[in-house]
Amino acid sequence: MSAPRRLLIVSASMGSGHDTVATELARRATQYGHHAQVVDVLGLLPYGLGPGLRGFYRSSVRHYPWAYAALYRTFLRRGNGRRPSGVPLARLAAGRLRDLADRTGADVVVPVFHLAAQLTGHLRSRGLLAVPSAVLVIDFAVHRQWLHPGNDTYLCLTDEAAREVRQDIAVPAEAPGAVVAPAFLAPAPGAARWSDWFTRHGPGRPPVLLSAGAWGVGSHLAATAALLAGHGYLPVVLCGRNVRLRSGLAGVPGTVALGWVSDMPGLLGAARALVDNAAGQTAIQALAAGLPVVGYRPLPGHGADGVRRMAALGLSELAADGAGLLGSLGRLTSAGSEREGRIAQGRTLFRDDVLTRVLALCGAAAA
Repeated sequence: MSAPRRLLIVSASMGSGHDTVATELARRATQYGHHAQVVDVLGLLPYGLGPGLRGFYRSSVRHYPWAYAALYRTFLRRGNGRRPSGVPLARLAAGRLRDLADRTGADVVVPVFHLAAQLTGHLRSRGLLAVPSAVLVIDFAVHRQWLHPGNDTYLCLTDEAAREVRQDIAVPAEAPGAVVAPAFLAPAPGAARWSDWFTRHGPGRPPVLLSAGAWGVGSHLAATAALLAGHGYLPVVLCGRNVRLRSGLAGVPGTVALGWVSDMPGLLGAARALVDNAAGQTAIQALAAGLPVVGYRPLPGHGADGVRRMAALGLSELAADGAGLLGSLGRLTSAGSEREGRIAQGRTLFRDDVLTRVLALCGAAAA
């Protein structure tokens, strides 16, 4: 058995997607006898900048999506031409990350958020971080703030994303696929309970999940729920921690609005489809669970780019309007070759164990 290695995983408390991936990677490392610590890059920023950045982003996507769309075009979207860099902000956390890497004896640093990738790339390029950095990209569309040539390697969701990384910054990049907890890839014990619950709330109506992420963000969710309810579905809106959204949707006839759900494997295992707006971790978990995904009314910026990329790769469908949404759901909620084909394509996203690639960078392999 190889010697235990120490992983320092740099996440960000932006919603829950980054932390979900970081936690699962840490769990795998611990399972194989290694050591892992997860740190929030926003907490490493001084002067209260981290909470401020999180609050600005959350307010923008909830209330001023046009503002975030403009910011994304200016700072993040992939393309030619000089753009503002994320390095100046990331550098403010440099001293704290270096101290933490030294104090924990880290053998490798693993950013799972773009600001963290800017930070490790900057430190590695200046010789200020002694151990390698393996960037774990959790987005389908890799925007430019993920990219820094100082990082040692990039681990991406898809071959297309890895190819773009190599083209843009000439750094080694590969595509081991997505990171999800094992419970999403196996039959879920809680699915039967959720199925009974759906039957009580909407007998004879196929349950369709509407995802709004941890922050409960979406465009015209009530209208979408009403559309589905009016055409024989049971719309189940995942409101995350947005109590106000859940309260507002409670008045939409035929709709179920849920708060934070702890048994996501069971819920996904009992539903017939997911309507997604961000191509984030809920969509990836749905693919792992064998649940067809339809992109509809995506969030601006990287959400829209990710939803389009998922559809272009055949991992999901993209509905341009209400009629398109109903058409996709009609095909994908019914048993048959179209549903089975979409499920099979979605599961191609789950390939190799990312942990093995991370450990290989510091001269180890998973047991």
